[in-house]
Amino acid sequence: MDTKVVLIDRERLGIADSRKWAEAGLTSAPERTMDGTEVFSPRLDALLAEAAQILRNGGLVAFPTETVYGLGANGLDEAAAGRIYKAKGRPSDNPLILHISTPEELVPLVQEVPETARKLMEAFWPGPLTMIFEKSGIVPYGTTGGLDTVAVRMPDDPIASRMIALAGVPVAAPSANLSGRPSPTTAQHVIEDMSGRIEMILDGGPVGIGVESTIVDVTGSVPVLLRPGAVTMEMLRDIVGEVSVDSAIAGPMAADVKPKAPGMKYRHYAPRAELVLVEEAGTDGNKAVVSGSDAIIAAINRLTRERLAEGYSVGILCTDETKDCYPAGIVRSVGLRASQESIAHSLFAVLREFDDLNVDFIYSESFARDHLGQAIMNRLTKAAGYRIIYCDGFGQRL
Repeated sequence: MDTKVVLIDRERLGIADSRKWAEAGLTSAPERTMDGTEVFSPRLDALLAEAAQILRNGGLVAFPTETVYGLGANGLDEAAAGRIYKAKGRPSDNPLILHISTPEELVPLVQEVPETARKLMEAFWPGPLTMIFEKSGIVPYGTTGGLDTVAVRMPDDPIASRMIALAGVPVAAPSANLSGRPSPTTAQHVIEDMSGRIEMILDGGPVGIGVESTIVDVTGSVPVLLRPGAVTMEMLRDIVGEVSVDSAIAGPMAADVKPKAPGMKYRHYAPRAELVLVEEAGTDGNKAVVSGSDAIIAAINRLTRERLAEGYSVGILCTDETKDCYPAGIVRSVGLRASQESIAHSLFAVLREFDDLNVDFIYSESFARDHLGQAIMNRLTKAAGYRIIYCDGFGQRL
């Protein structure tokens, strides 16, 4: 199959980019409208018309959102949804997220919209928040991974929003990468994984946030965080008060448990190399209390020397503040430690760069787990397959 790549020049077309969530500092939602209204030129509609037709005909289109690039299909067409699983090599019990362009499009997809969901929609839609609802009869089980619930999001990127509106169907879309690999944040990442597997890729430039959406289950009396993202726990609690955290965020799910949302059960976001997180342990010997410390730097340098002596190639994932502290290995910074937004934006691109460099091992500094750091550490921990080395205050392995 030939994959058509369509370049969409945002500046030339006079449409917004997908960076306003990052520019807002991710402590509150940026200014936007709930009805999804944007000013679109006929030229943009012409570029997106073919993509919309492909979706209506059961084909696959990769497209930019404010979080990562998505791989879209008609979410009400079970066969089309099945093509997503095949193109990605995705386990069939890993549910897909339905993307809509207006809040009104949610109603026919779900049995009810709880008051908690309405409050969250008003605060964070359009934006990087996915919610889990009891599904209606029109949503096929092939889209939900066999579950009676459905995940729904209203993206804030104007290209994604307009494409969905023109298609006239809810668009099922996971990240547009081969299953298990780091999510794509540029069209080039999508081309590397999906060329020849899908009909079209919409190249809208780099994404804004860089990690996937927050997922919250609103089917119970207390909302449950299933996957952290740019809508942080602190932001959720500001709107609805109590929010609990699913245990899958802290550790791997049992093999016989069906995941209720993407990113919960299987190894995700992983480079080809063996990725290991290095954390400094607290006084109890197992709780990380310091990130980017001198002890972590010393531990990574020691581990790097050992692997290099064995003939392996080693990558080091660090920040601008510490990149000059590593004399050996292939060193890459993900941004400023003081800016969680910069780290989230660069994380997957750096992991993919290590793939391009064919490193054998990657040692990564750890990061604070508050605000957006919760999402960053969630992605790194899953990418590492929960491989974490704890060190003491002198950089010695515990």
